[in-house]
Formats: sequence, C-alpha cells, structure tokens
Amino acid sequence: MSPPGRPKGEFRSAQHEGNPVSPPGRPKGEFRSAQHEGPPVSPPGRPLLEVTDLRVDYPQGRGKVFQALQGVSLHIAPGETLGLVGESGSGKTTIGKVILGQTPATAGRVLFDGEDITHAGRARRRLLGRDIQVVFQDPIGSLNPSRTIGATLAEPLLAQAALGGPRPGADEVRARIAEILERVGLPADTAARYPTQFSGGQRQRIAIARAVINRPRLVVCDEPVSALDLSVQAQVLNLLNDLQRSMHLSLLFISHDLTVVRHVSHRTVVLYQGRIVEQGDAARVHDAPEHPYTRTLLAASPVPHPTLQRQRRVQWLAARAAAAG
Repeated sequence: MSPPGRPKGEFRSAQHEGNPVSPPGRPKGEFRSAQHEGPPVSPPGRPLLEVTDLRVDYPQGRGKVFQALQGVSLHIAPGETLGLVGESGSGKTTIGKVILGQTPATAGRVLFDGEDITHAGRARRRLLGRDIQVVFQDPIGSLNPSRTIGATLAEPLLAQAALGGPRPGADEVRARIAEILERVGLPADTAARYPTQFSGGQRQRIAIARAVINRPRLVVCDEPVSALDLSVQAQVLNLLNDLQRSMHLSLLFISHDLTVVRHVSHRTVVLYQGRIVEQGDAARVHDAPEHPYTRTLLAASPVPHPTLQRQRRVQWLAARAAAAG
C-alpha cells in the first residue's frame, strides 16, 4: 500500500532506495513491464514525434564521411514509450541528439506535433524546451555540484517564465519542487542538499525530476540506467513507467540492453550501423526476434546463473556469426 499522497506504485524516500515498495507477490527490485500494466498506447491520428528518412553524416577529412544514420524513420504516439536499442556506434544516441537539436541532420525531417523542427533555431529550441526534455546517462555530470537541488529544480521553472510564461512566486516554486520530489520518491529536505550528498540512483531520480517538473510532452532517456546497480535500475525503470502513465509522457528510451528496453517500452526499434533492422511490439521483439542482430543483442544480455550464462555465451557467438554472415 502506498502512503497517503503518493501515487500508487512509487517508492519510499531516498533513504530506503535499496528496499523499494513492492506489491504483494512481486520480488523487491523486480521490473514492472509496461506490457503488463495496460495495453500499448498507440492512439490513431498524428504521432507526437515523427522522424522520416533521417540521415546524419560526420566529415572524416579528405572528402570522406561517416554515415552515422542512413534513412531512419520512426514515430512516437502521445503517451507511448518507444525503445531504441543497439550497440555502441549504432547511431541511437545520434537520433536523440538530432531530436534535441544538438546534432544537425544531413537529410530527412523531424516533426514534433506536426511542426518541422529539423533545423529549428536557438529561439525556437528554447521554447521547445518546455515540451521536449532529456535524461542523460550520467546524473552527476548533468547536475551542478555547487547548486542545491532546490536551485537546480527551480531553474527550469524560472527559465520558462523568462521566455514569456507566467512567473511563479517563491511559494509556488517551493510547492512545485516539493511535489516533484515526492513523485520521484525523495524527501522534501532533498531541496536543501547538494548532488554529492546522494547516491547514483538518487541523483538519477533528481535528474528525472528536473526533466519532468514542467510537465513536458516528450522525454528523451539516453541510457538512463546503464550506470546503476541492477536493483536500482529496476526502481528507476518502475519510476519512469509510473511517471509515463500518471503524466501521460511520451518517452524515447535509448539503451544497449534489449531486456531493459522490453520492460519499459511499448514498441522497440533495433538499430544496427545506422539502419533499422527490426521493429515491433516490445514483447514480440524480445521473445521472438527475427533478425540475427537482434538475437545477438538478446544473447549478449547476462543472466544470473553460471550454466545459463555459458549457454547464453554459446548462443551469442552463434548469433554474432549469423549476423556477420
């Protein structure tokens, strides 16, 4: 049972991060898959985000270019989580950077709610910051160690006011900060402390709080749990699932781990050398992969059993050989 005032399914405060609240019958720290808590959200009509024939080339000197993305097309519906999975160098992070305006597209289009934002300028990007946010892999690198958590969380509220929105009063800012800290499972006194006083999992909760405090419509999650311990990964994934539902967020969840993507996504896109090689329902792609590269990714995921892990290693070698062939 969740404490009064806390959305159902959230965790206790940060002091209890190693001991998450689990419903009866669910092992502590176990993933709660998006597939098992409501049907995939794919409403008819216009997607919230649509990427069409996206190509990104990086100059290599002497007239040569590296093709990071080669005609990638994908879409995300309102309230949907799309998992984007691939190994390092596959181009998955590049897609996120193009969506965020951090990397220019060589060709193709990115539409957000029907608007072409492929080459949006700085002024438009600042306005888009209310609707499109990001959670990075390394929370300590994305949090200013010299600023309190309260100051960090207040910054996006004040930034939107500077861009023409209503300026919140001091009491409203404190109330919004306390509310979002509770939603991510942290106590209210977190606001007075500094990033170095928290664990990695707690810092990632703070980074998530900063990303969603203005209630964006799309959040790009770039490997948000890869630097965390396994049990803490499960808690953060469960938190993202809870926020996605309660705030009707759309998520682009980028990862190299197909098993993690399966538990947090409605649909999965598999990227290999800048191209999409497989996509579909997350459960189907994970449980019955069709492309040899997808089977390679699945076989590379470790399992907590020596015999099964040896078998998985054999499967991985076979799948890699098939993908290479």
